[in-house]
Amino acid sequence: MSSRASHRVAVLMGGPSAEREVSLSSGRECAEALRVAGFEVIEVDAGHDLAQQLADAKPDCVFNALHGRWGEDGCVQGVLEWLRLPYTHSGVLASALAMDKARAKDVYRTEGLPIVESVLAPKADVMARHVLPAPYVVKPNNEGSSVGVYLVMEGANAPPQLSDEMPETVMVETYAPGRELTCSVLGDRALCVTEIITEGWYDYAAKYNVGGSRHVLPAEIPPSITEACRDYALRAHNALGCRGMSRTDFRWDEARGLDGLVLLETNTQPGMTPTSLAPEQAAHMGISFPELVTWMVEDASCDR
Repeated sequence: MSSRASHRVAVLMGGPSAEREVSLSSGRECAEALRVAGFEVIEVDAGHDLAQQLADAKPDCVFNALHGRWGEDGCVQGVLEWLRLPYTHSGVLASALAMDKARAKDVYRTEGLPIVESVLAPKADVMARHVLPAPYVVKPNNEGSSVGVYLVMEGANAPPQLSDEMPETVMVETYAPGRELTCSVLGDRALCVTEIITEGWYDYAAKYNVGGSRHVLPAEIPPSITEACRDYALRAHNALGCRGMSRTDFRWDEARGLDGLVLLETNTQPGMTPTSLAPEQAAHMGISFPELVTWMVEDASCDR
């Protein structure tokens, strides 16, 4: 862009999802970095009157820093398509596919990517009996950031008693043991691999609280596993139809070598907070945070 100062960017943040607080943090970080890069920035706490908010703001481009349902499941993307506003990250279809874990797994399976067994089951059935042999994980089919995740270990006497907030249909998947790995994709290239080390489960607090987890970058793993993660992440990004930046998470059981590497899920709008993984990986590749958000704005588009 020849004149960033005259280019107005609306940064969408907040919103009504369970991930509102982390979205506010992401949005503020991105807004500040865009100002450093020379853009005119408008911060928008996205509400259900988003179309009117954007009509009043009159941006040239939208930086989508929303997380969770509505903001990254294709709904907001549809509003932005209708308004004909270029926006960052993935479009309607890729956003909806990636947020729906069961349908994303169908795409991975077709692409030949390694995944664990999983089923969709009524919440009542999951609380009444073990629908898969333990160990297994229960989680919403369409939330992110480890919101509402239950781990049922081998030897558990009773099935999990799920909270009232859990949806009526949930995903139950075989627990994948091993090390937690993740790899970001920027455009048409996979970046690097990070190992995430936590005390216990990598839950919402571990992801977003300072000190909640430790990131080893680059991951101290064999080159063959690094390359497999990068290959799988790029293939998942392309198979889902993502654009801009995405991040794919893995588990690796090192005792089984390459056969122990499984893909968990792809996040079409990775966190952009001080403790987030994707900006760390970009920085490791020599891309500063202002450079990263500038690239994302310049990559913004509409699908239609």
